[in-house]
Amino acid sequence: MGKPIIVFDLDGTLVDTAPDLLDSLNHTLDAGGAARTDVTGFRQYVGHGGRVMIERAYKAQSRDLPVAEHDRLFALFLEHYGANIPGQSKPYPGVVEALDRFRDAGHLLAVCTNKTEDFSKRLLVSLGMSGYFAAICGQDTFDVRKPHPRHLTETIRLAGGDASRAVMVGDSRTDIDTAKAAGIPVVAVDFGYTDRHVREFEPSQVISHFDELTVAAAERLIAASNL
Repeated sequence: MGKPIIVFDLDGTLVDTAPDLLDSLNHTLDAGGAARTDVTGFRQYVGHGGRVMIERAYKAQSRDLPVAEHDRLFALFLEHYGANIPGQSKPYPGVVEALDRFRDAGHLLAVCTNKTEDFSKRLLVSLGMSGYFAAICGQDTFDVRKPHPRHLTETIRLAGGDASRAVMVGDSRTDIDTAKAAGIPVVAVDFGYTDRHVREFEPSQVISHFDELTVAAAERLIAASNL
C-alpha cells in the first residue's frame, strides 16, 4: 500500500500566477496590434491557458484571428512568460503552512497541472517550493491531460502514492471533473480562476483559505470515499 497523498493543481490553486500570465497576454496583444485587456475582467480566463486567452481577447475586440497568426502569438506568449518566471507570481496565503502540515503528517504531495511540466518545475523551483513534491506533472508529462482521470492517477503513481488514499485540490471545473472521474475526493478553493463559483460543480468540499485544508479534513474525505 502506498502512502496517502494530496495532489494539487498549480495556477489559481497553489500559486497566483495571474499577474504574469496577463502581462504576457498584453505583451502578445501589443505584438499583434490589438488593444490591451482589462486585467481585472480577464482573470477568470487565466486558467484556460494562453491560447484561449488570446482567442478571447481577439473575440472581445471583434478582431479576426487566422490560425497562423494565432500560432505566432501563442509562441510569443510562451516565450515572454517563460523568460519572466517567476515574475510577480506567489503562493496563496497559507499554502506553505498547509504543505508543511501534510508533509509532517506523513502525506506525499504532488502537482497535477495543465501547465507544461517545464514551466511548472521552473516556477516551483524559483519560489522555493519544489522540494515539497514527490512528482510535478504537467500537460505534457503523459499522453493525456486533465480532465482525463489518468493524468491524476498517473501523477499519484509516479509520486508513489495510493489512489485510494488520495485527495485532489483545485480551483476549476476541470480539476473537479478530473477527480470525480478518477473516484478521488476533491477540495475546491474558491479564490482561483473560474467564471462560475466552484460550488456549482459539486466538489467534496470548498475552502476559502488554506488554513481550512487540515489533515483531519483530508482524512475524513478519504475515509468517506472508501465506504
